[in-house]
Amino acid sequence: MGFNIRCLIGFLFFLSTAHVHAQAPKKPNAAELKQALNKLEVLGSVMYLAAHPDDENTRLIAYMANEKKLRTAYLAMTRGDGGQNLIGTEIREYLGIIRTQELLAARRTDGGEQYFTRANDFGFSKDPDETFTIWDKEDVLADVIWNIRKFRPDVIITRFDTARDNSGRMHGHHTASALLAQEAFDKAADPTVYPEQLKYVEPWQPKGLYWNTYNFGGGFSSDHADEQGYFELDLGAYNELLGLSYDEISALSRSQHKSQGFGSTGRRGELKEYLMHWKGALPKADIFANIDQTWSRVEGGEIIGKMVAEANAGFDMENPSSIIPQLVQIRKQIETLKDDYWREQKLKEVDFLIKGALGLFLEARVADYSATPGESLELTIEAINRSAANVLLNQVSFKGNSHVISVEKPLNNNQLLTTETQLTINQPISQPYWLKKEAKLGMYVVDEQLLRGLPENPATITAVFHLTIDETRLRMEMPVVYKENDRVDGEVYRPFVVTPPVFVSMDASVLMFPDEEAKSVEVLVKAGKANIAGEVNIKLPQGWKASATSFSYSLKNKGDEQRFEIEILPPKEASEAYLTVEASYNGKVYNRSIKVIDYPHIPVQTIFPESRVKIVKLNLQKKGQYIGYIMGSGDDIPASLEQVGYKVDILDPEKITASTLLNYDAVIVGIRAYNTIDRMNFIQPELMKFVEAGGTVITQYNTQMRDQPAIGPYPFSISRDRVTVEGAEVRILAEDHPIINGPNKITSKDFEGWVQERGLYFPNQWDERYTAILSSNDPGETPKNGGLLVTQYGEGYFVYTGYSWFRELPAGVPGAFRIFTNMISLGQDKPRPTSLKSVENKQ
Repeated sequence: MGFNIRCLIGFLFFLSTAHVHAQAPKKPNAAELKQALNKLEVLGSVMYLAAHPDDENTRLIAYMANEKKLRTAYLAMTRGDGGQNLIGTEIREYLGIIRTQELLAARRTDGGEQYFTRANDFGFSKDPDETFTIWDKEDVLADVIWNIRKFRPDVIITRFDTARDNSGRMHGHHTASALLAQEAFDKAADPTVYPEQLKYVEPWQPKGLYWNTYNFGGGFSSDHADEQGYFELDLGAYNELLGLSYDEISALSRSQHKSQGFGSTGRRGELKEYLMHWKGALPKADIFANIDQTWSRVEGGEIIGKMVAEANAGFDMENPSSIIPQLVQIRKQIETLKDDYWREQKLKEVDFLIKGALGLFLEARVADYSATPGESLELTIEAINRSAANVLLNQVSFKGNSHVISVEKPLNNNQLLTTETQLTINQPISQPYWLKKEAKLGMYVVDEQLLRGLPENPATITAVFHLTIDETRLRMEMPVVYKENDRVDGEVYRPFVVTPPVFVSMDASVLMFPDEEAKSVEVLVKAGKANIAGEVNIKLPQGWKASATSFSYSLKNKGDEQRFEIEILPPKEASEAYLTVEASYNGKVYNRSIKVIDYPHIPVQTIFPESRVKIVKLNLQKKGQYIGYIMGSGDDIPASLEQVGYKVDILDPEKITASTLLNYDAVIVGIRAYNTIDRMNFIQPELMKFVEAGGTVITQYNTQMRDQPAIGPYPFSISRDRVTVEGAEVRILAEDHPIINGPNKITSKDFEGWVQERGLYFPNQWDERYTAILSSNDPGETPKNGGLLVTQYGEGYFVYTGYSWFRELPAGVPGAFRIFTNMISLGQDKPRPTSLKSVENKQ
């Protein structure tokens, strides 16, 4: 029996319910309950280990979780903070939040669980040694061992090999993850290694460590049949119960990585992959051959195994509740186990089955998605039993809260029970736990041991339903949620969060002052609760001045806003500093703004960044004023250019013609536009007509793709060459070129203070009519000269650049602005082109 794809996307294995408190509660169908019963018979676990979101083999995870019925985890070293974003403008820690939620969505689809270390994705790294100089290796190793000890995998499988590749094709984070797996495998069982963890967990020795033989550029499939030390898996197998192959499940899972553009199509048929043995006893035929994964592995488990097998054999797909008496007895027997780990895991599983077989719906919801500490909220309890079993709801309590709702009422078959109460909020602010303290370059700072490894915060408030089922008492935990009815989407859930009572922010995270003129900026005060008043204070560094530094505010309703406009006057000399904004209320000072990340494929995420603005006075000259911007995968460069006085229009790809481009001094093509905009092959000739008529086009980095249109007027080849060290020396190759000499004279100082990297996907071959302007390389590598290429074409200029302006300009790097302004200024001494006649005449 199968079930449809819509059901599968929402399919959540019971063991990871604590990680999806933003989602609608799961209502398993009979197929899901049968799958859960099958899984209840198995006592085994496997951990997949790699570096980033999207590195995981979703096909293998789906296979292990559903075919082998193992508790299956993906341990990612990082949250993907250093990558690019194909669906929006968020980068750095905000992108890490998006990718964390995409991983959780993937695990909800393929049946796995998700864990992390404290390592920060600081950007591409070509060598594990460099990676370990930026990551704190001891802390990351401690986190890998912590996750192993906590999860207790029988087997660990790595995505990457430990072989080093200095070609730049491999990622240092990848190799580092494999090296960490090997070291952790050897040390996790040693009680003298990170003994502080043993307050919460026990040493653990996995039985085997394997490499999922992946060849870069060639995928997972390599024929190692009958080779010693290699084990074959058919990951294309079909699951009759789920109605899908594991590759079809994998495609649905991988397609959750939307910020990376990883939509996938499932395949059918045999798909062989291989696991290469690295450590542990070498099994003869199967990687689990020497591991008992039955109930016999725990003392007192054999009788439970027989009870579960009997219940599974007698499960009636058309009457799931008939199994309730057996499940209750199984639960009682599991409670007698001395093995704490398996007792806890199997109680979760059997509770999921009991809840599902009863058709039991339990919900605790609040009337608003947010509240502040000390506030009281309306809370509604809803409970219904959709079976003939005897169920009594005794009471509802709340973790970390003394409030208890006494109910003592039966839940009769399909009779809805609701009750309302007031709940006083005493929880702290709901900031993602890894963002509570300022991060180091390569590491997040997390002091609480029990939070380390978790994909997200535990639910803000957890309701505990105390039930009696056939005279057996048990507890079921549900997150307190907020939901509303959307006119289009219907029932929509949103995570409940605790917020500060007042938010303060300015209308930019970076303020650029290209001259000595004052700049008018807006200060926003927003109410997190009703009836608040106080004072806003602006703190400026020495040398900077403001028209006002304090205001009184008064806000009546939650969500109300008050705006104040001030003028900030920069110093005469160049300066980089920070301005902070604070608001007082009720004797306390608050310095947080609010950031909401809202995409339809993940739960709404609410973050409270510090109200701090980078302010930069730079010496900047520019020519040209009007910019047309073709947005690619998403970046903040248009807003950055507006900061220094340009007028920027975002161009509609459907309406771009050479004639419309004549309205602009320069046209800028955003990052990866040729990878993400289908119409670029039609837009490209129009761009070249504009250049030929005297315009300037600046095209930012793209990756090489099949059937990609020509990007410039003359050929060049995009490679994987990149310079990852943000402080790498940059050498000027064309000292006399206008990009170097005007209107801003570029020197080595303009390459100071860059963030994350120099650039990526540089061309490595180009037509002789291009001029290479700059050269740079990572330590020990050959020069990479293709990061900034310029050519004259007709009356205008074409520029292709792989330098990471999309990171540098939003970060307020002064030199990056000066160089980018010089690119825009190319050819601006001439009158702006007003017609295409010269081009048409040539044709």
